[in-house]
Amino acid sequence: MHVGHLVVAETVGEALGATIRFLPAREQPLKRTAHAVHGASPEQRAEMLELAVAGNARLTVERIELTLPAPSYTVRTLRALAQREPGNRFTLLLGADAAAELASWFEVDALPQLADVVVFARPGAPPPRHPAITRSVEVPALDVSATMIRERVRQARSIRYLVPDVVRDYIAARGLYRK
Repeated sequence: MHVGHLVVAETVGEALGATIRFLPAREQPLKRTAHAVHGASPEQRAEMLELAVAGNARLTVERIELTLPAPSYTVRTLRALAQREPGNRFTLLLGADAAAELASWFEVDALPQLADVVVFARPGAPPPRHPAITRSVEVPALDVSATMIRERVRQARSIRYLVPDVVRDYIAARGLYRK
């Protein structure tokens, strides 16, 4: 969780008049060695998200993927949410980098029936074209990534102002991303 995620969520939530739910994945299918890649467990990532969004009524954390079988496929998550919340129409928010891989997603053709797919541009990655995408939203461009955060921690470099202070403290207290 870094400030780029928070800026995007706040901007898109305001543009859509919506509450934004962050969905930490148990295991991302395109990153099958998730714990090795992340350096934090799915539960630790959810805890960092909750710390980061505390006090902002527009932003929440949805832990449903942590209860579903691995790997975490978006269509399964949306189906589980629809079963839990019948009648609710969901919006799936994706960065342009993730949306560029939509063609390789599990059951991608089912997405439009389950949610409106909204994409935002990432630095160096304009929104792609895909039949499932219903809208794109402009957000402030911040060139910060989770990969960069993890690498800076590994190198014992500062992540101050790149993540909320409570998240920085959580990472330090648990020795995350050091190896």
